[in-house]
Amino acid sequence: RYGENEIVSHNSNSIPSTPISHSSAILLLSSATKVVGIDEAQFFDEELPNVCIQVANRGVRVIVAGLDMDYKGTPFGPIPNLLAVAEHITKVYAVCVQCGAPATFSYRTATSEERVLLGEKENYEPRCRRCYFGLY
Repeated sequence: RYGENEIVSHNSNSIPSTPISHSSAILLLSSATKVVGIDEAQFFDEELPNVCIQVANRGVRVIVAGLDMDYKGTPFGPIPNLLAVAEHITKVYAVCVQCGAPATFSYRTATSEERVLLGEKENYEPRCRRCYFGLY
């Protein structure tokens, strides 16, 4: 979203990257590396978990980042299968904009019904379970 050949965080930190169209390309690109980082994994194809297993079995450290749920709160892309085969899982939480609790949901403020709608603060708010579902 911010750069063609780099991964850029919301606070403008960046590292060089290689965009790919299918997870199988990781097998070719990772042959001479020690670490493979995959960002936005929820948008990858369903073969990503198998690719990660193959790369890890070669002794390469594989680090994957992505959303585990879409804006409707349902499992997103290959993430559930990645979680099942991961050796270590670190869940990172945002801060709920309504109450300040740890936020595990992405509440969509835009009216689009498309599953994928790229955006930041203008389209999404981080919310905790209570505020996401309106439980009071």
